[in-house]
Amino acid sequence: MASKAIKRKPYTADIDRSEKQMEATIPDSVREPLLGNSTHEPQSDRYEPTLQPDLWDGKGQECLGWIHLISTFIARSVRKIGIAISQFGSLLARFFRWSCSSHGSHNEQAILVGLSPIQEERLKFLRQRLNVPFDSSSMKHQDALKELWRLAYPSRQLPPLKSDLWKEMGWQNSDPATDFRAGGFMSLENLIYFARNYPDSFHSLLHKADGKRAEWEYPFAVAGVNISYMLVQMLDLQSGKMSTKASSQFVQLLGEDEMAFDNLFYVAFQMLDAQWLARQASYMEFNEVLKYTRIRLEQELTIGSISSVQEMPSFRLLKR
Repeated sequence: MASKAIKRKPYTADIDRSEKQMEATIPDSVREPLLGNSTHEPQSDRYEPTLQPDLWDGKGQECLGWIHLISTFIARSVRKIGIAISQFGSLLARFFRWSCSSHGSHNEQAILVGLSPIQEERLKFLRQRLNVPFDSSSMKHQDALKELWRLAYPSRQLPPLKSDLWKEMGWQNSDPATDFRAGGFMSLENLIYFARNYPDSFHSLLHKADGKRAEWEYPFAVAGVNISYMLVQMLDLQSGKMSTKASSQFVQLLGEDEMAFDNLFYVAFQMLDAQWLARQASYMEFNEVLKYTRIRLEQELTIGSISSVQEMPSFRLLKR
């Protein structure tokens, strides 16, 4: 009888044994996930790198603490030093201001103490004059304005106080009262004194008779008001300190001539016109010419010993 080939069913225990043997031959690194240990792996079985003991754990922390304290101390010290320097600078500034003001007051007292009684009286009267504004409602001021017209145009009829005819004299508006401004009533007195005492020079400037003139000339009357105001500033009359060389020299002239300011006014007017012609200036350059006039006046007042306005070099330009 032919024998049959009997298929042997594999024994389960043998399979399990072979699988266990295969598992035992697979290294652990292959079985682990790529991004870390598996979640089911016990924490005690994970790889923990062994670290060398940190030498800074004790002394390092102590050093860092000292560094922090020292840096804080330095920052506070620098801040305190800066505040101290600032306060010291402020004290120095106050000291110098006090010293300068004290020195200035001593100079002022020295100047005022050196004035003669007549100089003091005339200076006081001059300051009273410059503090009077032009008042169009005052009969005295109206009469003075009318007098200026008669001196300027002796053969012409007197116009109303508000008329375009006043523009011919060099007022900017039909009402001259609006043009006095800072010059005040004294600037009108200066123009009247100029016309009375130096009529030839007055009319020559009024009618622009000399030299080649610009198409746009400076207005005569308003220029006079500006010259008065410029002289007040140059001589420091409003403050009364008389702290400049020009102002102190002027006080000396005032002792010899009670009308020194009015005389200086028309010297300045003639000087301004001469510079105007030399520059061939036009209307828009008036302020520049006025500044130059002030500089020239200050120079002439402070050079040498001048006892009167008549001794100034520019006085010879005047026409009586």
